[in-house]
Amino acid sequence: MDGANHTWTHTFILAGFSPTGTLRPLAFMGTLCIYLLTLAGNLFIIVLVQADSGLSTPMYFFISVLSFLELWYVSTTVPTLLHTLLHGRSPIASTACFVQLYVFHSLGMTECYLLGVMALDRYLAICRPLHYHALMSRQVQLWLAGATWVAGFSAALVPASLTATLPYCLKEVAHYFCDLAPLMRLACMDTSWHAQVHGAVIGVATGCNFVLILGLYGGILKAVLKLPSAASRAKAFSTCSSHMTVVALFYASAFTVYVGSPQNRPEGTDKLIALVYALLTPFLNPIIYSLRNKEVKEAVKRVSDKIRTMLREA
Repeated sequence: MDGANHTWTHTFILAGFSPTGTLRPLAFMGTLCIYLLTLAGNLFIIVLVQADSGLSTPMYFFISVLSFLELWYVSTTVPTLLHTLLHGRSPIASTACFVQLYVFHSLGMTECYLLGVMALDRYLAICRPLHYHALMSRQVQLWLAGATWVAGFSAALVPASLTATLPYCLKEVAHYFCDLAPLMRLACMDTSWHAQVHGAVIGVATGCNFVLILGLYGGILKAVLKLPSAASRAKAFSTCSSHMTVVALFYASAFTVYVGSPQNRPEGTDKLIALVYALLTPFLNPIIYSLRNKEVKEAVKRVSDKIRTMLREA
């Protein structure tokens, strides 16, 4: 498009998905149920970690921080998804669109850093058990958790600000929320340079964290294989399996969408993949961290017994 003839738009149109007939209410109700279950599941993890002293360890502190992040992460995009499923193509003010873009990517980058911190926690617990509690003190936990949020919201400033300052000729976003690639397709100018900057910033942040996680789990694997008994090896692996599952889900979908040129992907692909990391992963995280975790099940039993005792005494 000719950059000299562009016009500025104050409103975008979110195309969303286009289910027809009876599929529309079914898609809406299914998405709403997943959203409510996601909120309930992550709130359950946060409350349980706070209520049970048996879960007052660094690992569960970081899991509760992840659950808190997921509450905001899923709530950034699902309301607009529900609106487009119910009403079809939906207008969104450009300011609200760019705020959604920035908050979504800030939370995504924060999760990326947080997954790295959680891998570091598991590495120290398994490979440095004698020094673990000294190295991962409460003050260190709070500092690491705060650093992930600061780093995430800082890193997202670059792609969000570059996208917000583009001139736009078209209005319809081929997505259910405001994301980088669908917005850049609407610009009145060549955005290949912007795509390269976005890919570099997001790629370096996610790539460095992914390499860090692989390195830490390589050290964990090496240490676990040296353990004398099969039972101790199984216990060590079980504490890491949940985290590795979440890492695989998050990074596989994020790399597919954000690392590489958006022009190489068919239009509409991004919003399908986005359902994995923006809706499915936050929904699965509480399930992954609780159903397969003996300590969480025992904590649920202790808290339930405590509540029943309080009710009987009341």
